[in-house]
Amino acid sequence: MHVWTAPAGDDQRSAAKELLLELAGSLLERTAVLRHEPSGRPYVDGLAVSLSHSRSLVAVAASATGPVGVDVEDVYPRDVSGLARRWFDPSELEWMAGEADELTAFLQLWTAKEAVGKALGLGLRNTGLRRRMPLPAPVQPEHARRGLALPAGLVSSEPSLTVLHLPVDQQAVLAVALPAAATEVLLTEHHGAALRRTVRSRTSFPVVVRGI
Repeated sequence: MHVWTAPAGDDQRSAAKELLLELAGSLLERTAVLRHEPSGRPYVDGLAVSLSHSRSLVAVAASATGPVGVDVEDVYPRDVSGLARRWFDPSELEWMAGEADELTAFLQLWTAKEAVGKALGLGLRNTGLRRRMPLPAPVQPEHARRGLALPAGLVSSEPSLTVLHLPVDQQAVLAVALPAAATEVLLTEHHGAALRRTVRSRTSFPVVVRGI
């Protein structure tokens, strides 16, 4: 599975579409054409794809081996307690209450729900917000210093899918949903400065991070 990120710029939608087509074209080695299923889920012939954007960041994902979903949300001060109480499972609310940073905890769950909904082609329709997500494990200080991805977890209601939170430089939370049998995630950050680093999540597969 490939995930690319880039600064959003002034037109986030166009930036996300252009980045997705560039990613798909690099994988297919031909010009990619973005299409949509009747449900609205995007696809490129030969690839499962997904895209997301916030005010500061665009994120796209593509895979030739199974459904994918990606979601990104900016981290900025806001009250999320009402949304959480309305939609989240009691176990998720309990986990949030125990986290030092309630907003980031909320966004980890929200982006996971969005990513899974996109992978399923349903979005947040059909009780997508109520779909219980695997709870992120605590990140140890050494993992935070090394920029490791948060551990993946199987989605209990969709055991063919797993969710992973990937590290990004910006103040944002990025989640991807991918087949549980996936063996590698390659994250490429486009930011105009040469940077290459390799990190591994606490799962059975590596997350390789490249900067361009």
